Amino acid sequence: MTDLNADLFPLSQKKSIKGNRRLVREKVLQILTALVVSDTPSEILFPHIFYRVFNVEDEEASTSTRILTPAEVTEVEADFPIIWKQDEIDFAEKLIVCALESKKIVDECIDIAVRNWELERIATVDHILILMSVAEFINFPEIPSKVTINEAIDIAKKYSTEKSSVFINGVLDAILEILIKQGRITKQGRGLKTNSRL
Repeated sequence: MTDLNADLFPLSQKKSIKGNRRLVREKVLQILTALVVSDTPSEILFPHIFYRVFNVEDEEASTSTRILTPAEVTEVEADFPIIWKQDEIDFAEKLIVCALESKKIVDECIDIAVRNWELERIATVDHILILMSVAEFINFPEIPSKVTINEAIDIAKKYSTEKSSVFINGVLDAILEILIKQGRITKQGRGLKTNSRL
């Protein structure tokens, strides 16, 4: 018999969570999404989302009349910080900056790659994943383009619509071709050359 609390409150079953590149990308997606919907500067969002620093003393929490169940209390108290390595923190900070700086290039490439499709029609999460991926294509020569695309597809399956992963795959393939033709991408090292599509 499975423990229902373990399914409903998975964090309470763990003592720590180790960071990794996938988790970094997910956190960057969350930060950039929060920036779009709240217009809050990334410097404020970063510690809150990336390091999971929550304000548990806010007014809403203190005036709530609802009493938490014991399992919910355990989950809240078990919200342990993620253990990040310095290179993961550096990757996150650089990816955020590069993504924000790449917005104009990305929107131009989307316009070319997806004709007759208005930017406003692209789901916010999908747009941000494309933005992050293009930032990786251009600014992270050590990351193979295929890895970047696969990461975006997998994250889209978790955070976006059912058809988003196929849409993102197609758009990123087209944008990668455009950027290679424009000479904007230089991948170095074994298995990283971009003289072909990937």
